[in-house]
Amino acid sequence: MSNNDFFERVYIVVKKIPFGRVSTYGAIAKYLGSNKSARVVGWAMNASHLNKDIPAHRVVNRIGLLTGKKHFFGTNLMKQLLESEGILVEKDMIIDFDRYFWDPSKEL
Repeated sequence: MSNNDFFERVYIVVKKIPFGRVSTYGAIAKYLGSNKSARVVGWAMNASHLNKDIPAHRVVNRIGLLTGKKHFFGTNLMKQLLESEGILVEKDMIIDFDRYFWDPSKEL
């Protein structure tokens, strides 16, 4: 499978993350049957910014840190997008992460 095919599979999952919820690179990789591909999910998110239909701001690292924020236009856009959905963020970390976490393996 090429990276493009994997990226497309990632995008399908990311589009299903509900408003006001977040998932992780690792949870998405695991759901896609590729446990060790969290980094590749991150690359897919970095490449997704040209497509406005992909809510890349809803994908964070395993502890709720906004590690992808540097790939958004403006220094606080990822945080602002999450906060506009009611997710609390402080010092680039989602507050009460477990409350907002969405696991695709339990939802799809």
